[in-house]
Amino acid sequence: MGANFRRLNMDANGLLAVTPDELAQALLDRRILLKEQLPTVIRTLEAEEQNLTPKVNRSVTNHKQANQVVSQLKGERDKAQIVARSLISKVKEHRELLVKSGGMVNLDPDWKKEKLFEELDEIEENIQTSALDHKAEKKMIERRKRLILQNEKWLKERRDSNPEMAGYIDSRREMSHQFTIANKAHRDMIKAVEKAQPLHEKKIAMEAEIRDVRRQLDRAKELLSQSDQAIEHWQRRLKDGYSELGLGFPDLLKDMIQVQNGGDSSFAKKRNKNKQNHAKRNRGNEQKSSHSRGEEE
Repeated sequence: MGANFRRLNMDANGLLAVTPDELAQALLDRRILLKEQLPTVIRTLEAEEQNLTPKVNRSVTNHKQANQVVSQLKGERDKAQIVARSLISKVKEHRELLVKSGGMVNLDPDWKKEKLFEELDEIEENIQTSALDHKAEKKMIERRKRLILQNEKWLKERRDSNPEMAGYIDSRREMSHQFTIANKAHRDMIKAVEKAQPLHEKKIAMEAEIRDVRRQLDRAKELLSQSDQAIEHWQRRLKDGYSELGLGFPDLLKDMIQVQNGGDSSFAKKRNKNKQNHAKRNRGNEQKSSHSRGEEE
């Protein structure tokens, strides 16, 4: 059989008919073949690893840079929103002082209906505390944008007609400006997130690919390093037999002889042990159940 011994579809009788020498010779032939082929396999895998490494590094770098852009835009958005929210209270204070001093005159009835501050507060509360998806958050930001545009128009009209309101108008303008910055940063951030997603998927795929190549390379090197020892092992077995030959050479026919003499195979021993463990667990469960019923009674 020798080098022609391969993985064949055998029934139990066919497997039992294979002699120890045939099996040992097949294992020896396989080890010799591996020793001849492994250097080529290793060189191929090393070349593949060398080719993949710069691609993986670029993928990691591109993904990292994309995440940095997302993080930067998120920081700009958050910073602008914090400033804008702080200005809401400042603008309210200015407005209250103007109302008390009589400086708030000729208010536009249409603008009063908009309830700028209440709506901005509501929008900010929703953005900060609600678990909104991108579409819902986009609607909130568009609503805030419309309010800000209306605010800009109103500011220009008020400043032209009432110079005493300059401080109030300037605060409102700065608030609108900061919200505008936040809106733009948020839009750009969403675009950056969408751009980063395929880069993330590519990075994950390439890292998995190079890990697989490295695992194969390590295994091939390990097999090559064991080749001489394995070849010598099976050469000695073919020469000196399969009984115990000293350290590293246990009795390989012990189980076979035991089965031939009417004993259990290792498979049968394992199966019997599993049955015993299963029966033991069942008895334990029955005792627990009986004990529980006794306590209830």
